[in-house]
Amino acid sequence: MTEWKEFKVHINGEATEAVSNILIELGSAGVSVADRKDFLSLPEYGFDTLWALDEKSFPADGVVIKGYFYGDAASKATKMALIEKIEMLKSFDLDIEKYEVTTEDVVEEEWANAWKKYYHPVPITRYMTIVPQWEDYIKRHDAEKIIYLDPGLAFGTGTHPTTKLCLQALENNLRGGETVLDVGTGSGVLTIASALLGASKIQAFDLDDVAVKSAYDNIKLNNLKTEISVKPNDLLKDIDVKVDMIVANILAEIILLLIPDAFKNLKPGGKFLSSGIIIEKKEEVLASLKNTGFEIQQINQMGDWIAILAIKPEED
Repeated sequence: MTEWKEFKVHINGEATEAVSNILIELGSAGVSVADRKDFLSLPEYGFDTLWALDEKSFPADGVVIKGYFYGDAASKATKMALIEKIEMLKSFDLDIEKYEVTTEDVVEEEWANAWKKYYHPVPITRYMTIVPQWEDYIKRHDAEKIIYLDPGLAFGTGTHPTTKLCLQALENNLRGGETVLDVGTGSGVLTIASALLGASKIQAFDLDDVAVKSAYDNIKLNNLKTEISVKPNDLLKDIDVKVDMIVANILAEIILLLIPDAFKNLKPGGKFLSSGIIIEKKEEVLASLKNTGFEIQQINQMGDWIAILAIKPEED
């Protein structure tokens, strides 16, 4: 039986997305996140029978993020690189003064099946449900849209508040035929949702090649008809198009860098949906959006997380 190494990071929840990305960048075969807030919050639309969670698996405070490494990647050097990259996150003003990194050997056969007991169909809205690819799932009604994901590839499985906020906003704003840019696509969940909601053309970007492959594979799982491209790129650097909507579920500090290019690449009347914003960074992001010329249409909150929908004004 092959042994893998589990790298476990116990840290403030504000760093969830960033640490998950770091683990994938270092070569993790997948990422799982245990957050007590997820356990204590019943599904928004009451389908609690779809959850199979053990309270003992959730930390009393913060979050526990796990990555899985094999071979040369499962080394002390990888652990040191992980700690070094986490330390670098402090330059983004994240509250991560206290964190713990531990490792543990895991038998491959046990690890391969361990994913499945934590991932079950999750209703994100009344009309959108995320389903692991191995689950047999029957629609609750004809209008329900199913997003199939492979959590083993995940940069985000749709259940984190930042992603939920984006999915709900997309459902409320896409009417069909729109062109969309998905910046920092990760697992591709927002691209998939946009396609299911009728977007006619989507370009998805991520800085990391592993994320690009993750998104591409998940998009293939869903047999989408929309014209979709997934490419590596540094935010919207050197991108020059005019689209109806741009969506970015990334750190607030990165959103601040993205705002000028988002404004440039939107049509008049186009919408910029940004999420991944911890509540303490809300006013800074709002001020930057307004200073760039955006009008704020909506601010939504789930727990400590904020999503902002902004509009590029129509030309006079």
